[in-house]
Amino acid sequence: MNSQTSTFRMLIDGALVDGEQTMAVINPSTGQPFAHSPRASLRQMEQAINTASRSFPAWSRTTMQTRRALILRIADLIEEHCLELAHLLTQEQGKPLRDAQAEVQGTAAFFRYVAQCRIETQTLEESTTRHAYLQRQPLGVVAVITPWNFPLMLLAFKVPHALLAGNTVVIKPAATTPLTTLKLGELIVDALPAGVVNIVTDHNDLGDALSSHPQVAKISFTGSTATGYKVMANAAKSLKRLTLELGGNDPGIVLDDADPKQIAPGIVRAAFFNSGQACIALKRLYVPDSLYEALSHELWSHCQRLVLGDGLDSQTTLGPLQNQQQFQKVKSLLEDARQHGRVLSAGTVPEGAGYFLPPTLVLDIEDGTRLVDEEQFGPVLPVIRYSNVEQAIAMANRSPYGLGASVWASDLERARGVADQLQAGTVWINQHIDLGPHIPQCGSKQSGFGIELGAEGLLEFTQAKVININPGLGIAAQDPQKEHMNAEQTSN
Repeated sequence: MNSQTSTFRMLIDGALVDGEQTMAVINPSTGQPFAHSPRASLRQMEQAINTASRSFPAWSRTTMQTRRALILRIADLIEEHCLELAHLLTQEQGKPLRDAQAEVQGTAAFFRYVAQCRIETQTLEESTTRHAYLQRQPLGVVAVITPWNFPLMLLAFKVPHALLAGNTVVIKPAATTPLTTLKLGELIVDALPAGVVNIVTDHNDLGDALSSHPQVAKISFTGSTATGYKVMANAAKSLKRLTLELGGNDPGIVLDDADPKQIAPGIVRAAFFNSGQACIALKRLYVPDSLYEALSHELWSHCQRLVLGDGLDSQTTLGPLQNQQQFQKVKSLLEDARQHGRVLSAGTVPEGAGYFLPPTLVLDIEDGTRLVDEEQFGPVLPVIRYSNVEQAIAMANRSPYGLGASVWASDLERARGVADQLQAGTVWINQHIDLGPHIPQCGSKQSGFGIELGAEGLLEFTQAKVININPGLGIAAQDPQKEHMNAEQTSN
């Protein structure tokens, strides 16, 4: 057993527990450990799954009113501890403190939104020969596997929906950013019935056990496409439900009527938000010949205004990359890009061992290079010329990914025509990374499948069940839809 101790605990069966080992958590601004996290054993993962399974029947029978109240209580606790959570998030993830605070506040807002959602019974037919209804029931144990770029926000894409639908949950955060999730477990331990929410941390060694476990009914995973393949293979062993939000290589297409001065700030925000570490960040930009020099100048001007540094410094607008592996990957892509384009790096890299890369534009680069074709997940934006819009659409769609895309133009109807041709789950016009808890998000191609957020995302955590009645036999029964509506009215 590791001799290091941890002030953080996992949440299993309503109790805060130590891991059988511990693991260091690195502050990416220093490259050095600043805390230790518990590290679960296989036995503890099994315990978490078993207790979630055991708790499911009682939780699934609770009223909607009870579930709403508990989800709102979680939102309240997150808001009450916003500064504490944000400070911890900046230390383990690296993002500027103001961005960490926005993530915490957004997490609470998403929980709060889900608490007022409804799951309705649908009447399919009411005739003299048939009464048919479509109901929604919970699935069982949901495995929630979250990445390191938005540890809390992406948890809020999954957990409140699972709970409202009547499922129990086992959460496994990323090994490099476990602390804010563990802190959340500490905050909610007394708010929920034992076993309804469980949080287990590992060193990337227990994912297979969780995703292949026969008692897990659904996996909601956000992460790399490569890991998504493994999750899907494990889920196939028992035909688990899956929601996969995977990698992206989001293109942006600028049309020739766009105003470079107007669109440059939005493009820079979309490309360098969270140091480019977002699945739906703008990762390659296609610009017409007529605007190429003017827009490149404007983009470079805005890049030079970004301040690279420790996220706890109030002057910082761009933090480090989150971990050394990602740091080395982006540096490798950048070195390759130097052989194919003109590299412009803005700002000064802080001294020390942190994982800092300055905001960078790569101009005069083409499709077929690593930086354009791969997902960089860092603060580097390739800007590619095109001659006609059909060429740009073809290049944008050539990627195996299809998470998001954007079109930048003055003529909105023309932009809409281009958006209709792009192969992506979400296409924005004159913006990028605009999300809301009521707006569904989905991927296409190798960016995953299933839907998160919105009414459609909530239903992903349910099993459809049809009740089909022959009304000609037996005593007339209460209308299932009216019965459901009465229950909802009581819950409200």
